[in-house]
Amino acid sequence: MKFSYEPVCLKPKHTFKIAREEVEGDKFENVIIRLEHEGVTGWGEAAPFLIYGENQATVVAALETFRPLIEKWRDPWKAEKMMAELDGALEWNFAAKAGIDAALYDIQGKIAGLPLCSMLGLDPGDTPLSTFTIGIDTPEVVRSKVREVLDCPLLKIKLGGPADLEILRVIREEAPKASIRVDANCGWTPHKALAMIEELVDYGVEFVEQPLPPSEVEGMRWLHARSPLPLMADESCERLHHIPACVGQFDSINIKLAKCGGVRHALKMIGCARAHGLQIMLGCMLESSVLITAAAHISPLVDFADLDGAVLIANDPFSGMRFESGRMALPEGPGLGVIPR
Repeated sequence: MKFSYEPVCLKPKHTFKIAREEVEGDKFENVIIRLEHEGVTGWGEAAPFLIYGENQATVVAALETFRPLIEKWRDPWKAEKMMAELDGALEWNFAAKAGIDAALYDIQGKIAGLPLCSMLGLDPGDTPLSTFTIGIDTPEVVRSKVREVLDCPLLKIKLGGPADLEILRVIREEAPKASIRVDANCGWTPHKALAMIEELVDYGVEFVEQPLPPSEVEGMRWLHARSPLPLMADESCERLHHIPACVGQFDSINIKLAKCGGVRHALKMIGCARAHGLQIMLGCMLESSVLITAAAHISPLVDFADLDGAVLIANDPFSGMRFESGRMALPEGPGLGVIPR
């Protein structure tokens, strides 16, 4: 199988800032991955985040480690075995593996002549609404950002900064009918979180994502027992084996392809979360339409979606899933259905 990749620099339309400083920036360095089998091209994307121990350089190093294995592959339908080979060659590096996984699914769909969602027996009309993310900023800048997306019925608000309540007040003034979900990105302490969540009730917030750092296990149990709003795990639930521990701490989990290793791992996590009575959101990093579209194809299986990553960037190198006032419209082409611009 032919294999190549291209480092890319994705530029957000606005400086992206959350409660964790290592994620703030005006550029995000991803890697576009290309596999080719008998003239059929499969596209994938690695979207590394430093908080998970990956960056563009580690992705490139991992891909070079995987190269001799990938170039020996002959049958794309043996993808489960192929991905297990990569796990055996190199631990971790889940963003890199997610990109290869997406490219394999793209090839399979193109050979079969079916979109990925159809290959999995899913109805493309069952995609949930997706949130549009408003990052941490001054109240004045937040007001301007909200005015740009007044047609979006769901907003995800990044909190954990010095002006949280003022930001919420501004958002409610500008978008009084929008549904609001809050993501604190580990930015609070247990008692601060409870006080904030009690305030959030008055703003009509639906749920709160990752209020405390993953290390605060007992703090999360204490908070979960007292919170008037549902709580969602993100940084506390990276992969399959983290799900059982979320019971008693959270009501739902946020699955991201770049965080868990790709579509095939996301599908396993969805089944496990259902078995544990947890609701599920599909989320994203700052990604192009390649990885966003891969996640959108399996979104009919989940309760919530936060797949706006490609909409947040100004230089998306691909077309794919269309984001229409929060509604996700999947491409009709086979595989992922993404097309280079």
